[in-house]
Amino acid sequence: MTTASAPTGVGLRSERGPVLLALMMTTGLVALDSTIIATAVPSIVDDLGGFSQFPWLFSIYLLTQAVTVPLYGKFADIVGRKPVMFLGIAVFLAGSVLCGLAWSMPALIVARAVQGIGAGAVQPISMTVVGDLYSVEERSRVQGYLASVWGVSSVVGPLLGGALSQYLSWRWIFFVNPPLGALAVWTLARHFTEDVQRRRHSIDYSGAVLLMVGCSLLILGLLEGGVSWGWTSTPSLAVLGVGALAVLAFLLVERRAAEPFLPLWVFQRRTLIGGNLAAVAVGGLLIGLTSYVPTYVQGVLGTGAVVAGLALGALTLGWPIAAGYSGRLYLRIGFRNTALIGSGVIVLGALLMTRLTAGSAVWQVAAACAVIGLGLGLASSPTVVAVQSVVGWDRRGVVTGTNMFCRSIGSAVGAAVFGAIGNATIAGRFAHPAAGVEGKLPADVDATSRVLGDGASGPVADFVRGSLYAAAHNVFLGIVLVALLACAALLLMPRRTVPLTFDEETPG
Repeated sequence: MTTASAPTGVGLRSERGPVLLALMMTTGLVALDSTIIATAVPSIVDDLGGFSQFPWLFSIYLLTQAVTVPLYGKFADIVGRKPVMFLGIAVFLAGSVLCGLAWSMPALIVARAVQGIGAGAVQPISMTVVGDLYSVEERSRVQGYLASVWGVSSVVGPLLGGALSQYLSWRWIFFVNPPLGALAVWTLARHFTEDVQRRRHSIDYSGAVLLMVGCSLLILGLLEGGVSWGWTSTPSLAVLGVGALAVLAFLLVERRAAEPFLPLWVFQRRTLIGGNLAAVAVGGLLIGLTSYVPTYVQGVLGTGAVVAGLALGALTLGWPIAAGYSGRLYLRIGFRNTALIGSGVIVLGALLMTRLTAGSAVWQVAAACAVIGLGLGLASSPTVVAVQSVVGWDRRGVVTGTNMFCRSIGSAVGAAVFGAIGNATIAGRFAHPAAGVEGKLPADVDATSRVLGDGASGPVADFVRGSLYAAAHNVFLGIVLVALLACAALLLMPRRTVPLTFDEETPG
């Protein structure tokens, strides 16, 4: 069963309920594996060693996931959604098994890279399938469900990772994926049907390679700059410089390609430009919140990981509710105006975050997160629906993949920028300590958690908590700025969203 207005290419026998459950299940697995490993790091390091290398367990997953998104989006338009989704799930599950069997930290890092390559297919193809199966009126509500999976995973992931590593083994973090993934594949195979019109295609391999190499280097430079090497060091300049040259070469190749890997018209239409820039802002917002809300709640307010996770989880309370309501709203006032209202609500929530003090209650943090979640539901879902609604079935994978790719870029840039803000704030305060704590502070920023362990008190612990509060406050100010930039990006979208014609979509 599907809607009467199902687009060409989607089988009329597709059963939407089971398909949606399978998409949420696979999305949940991918989302969990981006956070579940956080609380298992001590157990992994105890078993495998390689403490200095463990940040790569996070970076490599994000990197390979981000750079493969456009590739999957393009192939989904050529061969159909189902085979691409199955390929992505298969690679992800293979990577999960390799992670569980890893015998050293380098082996685990390589396996995480394989996981990320598979994960790159799941979110964009899931969003694309929703665009295929559901009408414009229904998409925002359903995409809100998928978006809420990520929010829930940010809370459940660390808790589940800690429990599995403590009571069983950290390897079970990865071994639970294959049976759940197999169930999702079986459900999709049985209930999702599509009728793809086969025709000959000219695959733009050179464009694909250049884009993946260029984006890999740029994201790597943003993730590791200021962490593994200085921003102005030779490695940083070399990585970012070569990455920029590869992206420039990609743009030149795409202008001449018969069938571009990532057609440049996706960056030349107001609806797509505004929607994609808004996705960059959403990615930055989310990484800032998920990184520093738990740090603030635990390090400054002195709570445990569970309470911190629940405070952040308030994001997921309002997101699906607002996303569901946005479907009715944008049919009346348009995609842009609905998203602008949502961005205004995000700004309000971000301003509430800046009003938090070192003595605020946890419920105040949760309330601010809930407000931001409402805004994200009103802003994020309409922009995704808008970029999907201006193209047909054979281009929906490209525009959806590009939108998800822009969100990943936003996360990478946000992680680098907000991390630099937080670290610089703490380092600045440590360089000018208060009277009575000189010579007693941690040797570096990374040691602050040891000072605050086990409910430590005294002048040094108070000063470190104050430094963490200052860092979180500055990050929250940055989130306000990102929310304002999202409003500016949405103003680029036209008041009325109309489908692009074939001639408009053709470069030149």
